[in-house]
Amino acid sequence: MKTDAILIFIRNPELGKVKTRLAKTIGNEKALVVYNDLLLHTMIETHLINCDKFVFYDTAITENDIWSEEYYQKKLQTNSDLGQRMHDAFEILFEMGYEQCIIVGSDLFDLKSSIIETAFDKLVTHDVAIGPAEDGGYYLLGLKKPNPLLFKNKDWGTDTVFKATMKNLEGQNVCLVETLNDIDTFADLKRSSYNVAKLKLDMKQERLKKML
Repeated sequence: MKTDAILIFIRNPELGKVKTRLAKTIGNEKALVVYNDLLLHTMIETHLINCDKFVFYDTAITENDIWSEEYYQKKLQTNSDLGQRMHDAFEILFEMGYEQCIIVGSDLFDLKSSIIETAFDKLVTHDVAIGPAEDGGYYLLGLKKPNPLLFKNKDWGTDTVFKATMKNLEGQNVCLVETLNDIDTFADLKRSSYNVAKLKLDMKQERLKKML
């Protein structure tokens, strides 16, 4: 067992249950395509990082998916709000003996392995590493010990989360890593590195088929 661990929080990729705000613009089927591409990107960017890796599913652990058990250990998120689920996941890994734990989401085409590796490096000399998201939340949080306060009294999914979290961290040695674009809406998708032009073409072709 290594001393460092990544926690990757994902939603089970099911039609109509992922990227619901994005789906309002592109429909449920395309939203699912985008989310599966997000999962694939997250897997590619994390699987070679030199640490132990854990995937936390939101509803059920899936076998024989893109998360090979050669590289990833699979866990189930607890049944609570996002803050409590993240807190519980950190608790599990700290109880297992890990010394530096970083949680990342699966909603970023701009996520790079180098950003996570930088966060691990910074944790050596800092109490906390955090990656702000452009929407006012955060996409990465690195801790060296449990900190329950960070996961309480937050309006998860709003633009207040990062600011409220930083207030909880006053007086601690905090490292900020790069601010990234978290994909929630079509506007977010257009600002990302995703091939939106191909997605639009596919949508146009589908509409034409329905008209014929």
